[in-house]
Amino acid sequence: MKSSELQYTSYKELLASFKDWLDILGYSDAMCKNYPAQLCEFLYWLEQQEVPHICYIKDYHVRKYYELLKQRPNKTRGGGLSNIYLNNHLQSLQKFREYLKKHTAYTFNLPIKREKAEQREKLNILSPEEVKDLFSATNYSHELKRFRARQKAMLVCLYSCGMRRNEVVNLEIQDILFDKERIYVRKGKNYKERFIPINLYNLQILEDYVYDARMEFKKSSESNYVFISRRSTKISGATLENDLKRIIKATEDARLIEKNITPHTLRHSIATHFLAAGMKIEDIQQFLGHSSLESTQIYTHILNHKSS
Repeated sequence: MKSSELQYTSYKELLASFKDWLDILGYSDAMCKNYPAQLCEFLYWLEQQEVPHICYIKDYHVRKYYELLKQRPNKTRGGGLSNIYLNNHLQSLQKFREYLKKHTAYTFNLPIKREKAEQREKLNILSPEEVKDLFSATNYSHELKRFRARQKAMLVCLYSCGMRRNEVVNLEIQDILFDKERIYVRKGKNYKERFIPINLYNLQILEDYVYDARMEFKKSSESNYVFISRRSTKISGATLENDLKRIIKATEDARLIEKNITPHTLRHSIATHFLAAGMKIEDIQQFLGHSSLESTQIYTHILNHKSS
């Protein structure tokens, strides 16, 4: 089904507000794009069924819509939609229900079980050696020293501290507790705050950047943010991702360049490396700031898959 323009004002407003909510909570660019797109399909279908408002959604509407999804052909590889796609679609509706519970007086049931995946979706995980190559590349990833230092400090936050992209972008200097060897995340996902431990080696990288290289940015003293642009304004998520791409390119490693390495790849990688080293899953959950242990347990499946 192609997403079509919604006609009902109530649905348009809900979709726009849902998008803003995902962005504020710091979800990845992919989720901020895919969740609303999949929700739009559902809302558009409801319009075709002349269901004018969320409060009129019944269980049979949801079941009928899901059956149509399962019958939809896969234009890429033939056959029907994959179980992974169907589960992702369900997850977008579950997230929308979460939004409704927090912001409106209405919600709806989701009387559908997740599909059993044919094979577990693989996350893009880097090896410790590949991570080392990225850090080494920051010695020559930019012609200017202050930008190389910024890129190296970014890697510390993304990998060594397992921070999300938006958490890095919104990090302030006062949030790096040098004396306590902690980083305070004040704008985590779902507004959840946490403290992240950081070792002395990585803390020194941040200190060198903040109190040396960062000072070379024009008007740097006027900003409280750790990662700033040429004009000393807070960097955007796109700038962070461009810096990462520049580091990857600087490795001149064809395998790394071909991989789809994103800021979240580094977060997945450190979690997997911690688990392989024997760290308790509950401690990894706290480190990553996951609300549910279920979100963290995916790394046990990755490790089991790699060892089998």
